[in-house]
Amino acid sequence: MELRRLGESGLLVSAVGLGTNNFAGRLHDEAARLVLNEALDQGVTFIDTADVYGRGSEEGTGGSESQLGRLLAGRRNRFVLATKVGMPMTESPLERGSSRRWILAEVENSLRRLRTDYIDLYQIHSPDPQTPIEETLRALDDLVRSGKVRYVGHSNFAGWQVADADWTARTEHLTRPISAQMHYNLLNRGIQAEVIPACEAHGLGIIPYFPLESGFLTGKYKAGGEGHGRLAESARAGEIMSPANFERIGALEALAQERGHSLLDLAFGWLLSQPIVASVIASASTPEQVRANVAAAEWRLSEAEMESAAAL
Repeated sequence: MELRRLGESGLLVSAVGLGTNNFAGRLHDEAARLVLNEALDQGVTFIDTADVYGRGSEEGTGGSESQLGRLLAGRRNRFVLATKVGMPMTESPLERGSSRRWILAEVENSLRRLRTDYIDLYQIHSPDPQTPIEETLRALDDLVRSGKVRYVGHSNFAGWQVADADWTARTEHLTRPISAQMHYNLLNRGIQAEVIPACEAHGLGIIPYFPLESGFLTGKYKAGGEGHGRLAESARAGEIMSPANFERIGALEALAQERGHSLLDLAFGWLLSQPIVASVIASASTPEQVRANVAAAEWRLSEAEMESAAAL
């Protein structure tokens, strides 16, 4: 497994990361243990979770962190562990956002659930328009100085927010974010206009999530309704499974097959052929899915192949 630097930091992350938004919900402990064991065997050492993951499970909100805490006991140091803060944990307005009060309180809850005394990468889950970015960054800086957090990043920021956070951190001599976790894949390229240039200018690494667009980029979904399964029931089904996207899928799959690859290979390879991409976060429910994701990530596209994919 290739290891990549996250942004301009010294932190090395596996090119394929394991997303755990389905832990404690769809996966019970033994199933999740098998996925984690296979990830480690395959060299996947970067794990991404969030305090809000697990909502709807028996353990409730925070369940993903709690399950990881149980399953990583005795081998925590073998993984780079990332989590996020900011999404609503309850209906209370006091248990969400990125205020100093909430960050300093919620990091303790995450540490307790994860059964660890430090978090490798602590990320702001989404912009908080109610809180000045300097307040957020000062809270994160205190966590880094205390040793409870090693590095900080953010998720779902607009390009101007990426620049604003970095400028504020630099001018106030605070810990700078090193990463931006974003919805980015072959079908969803909206961050290319502003977010990616902002991250390049300020030295942040991109961590794409939904690299397979909820499974649509595996090629298993066909126009006409065959095999639509769980995706057809999701809130984004109409947006993802549009006639235009089915047409694009066909063209992308043909491009991959002409070069002896699958659509899955193209989905991972296209992302990882971009130097700014540090790690691709992919969920997995079985060891077989972990192996498939790792195998798919081996292709590095040529400049001509990247241009061909970009034209579709």
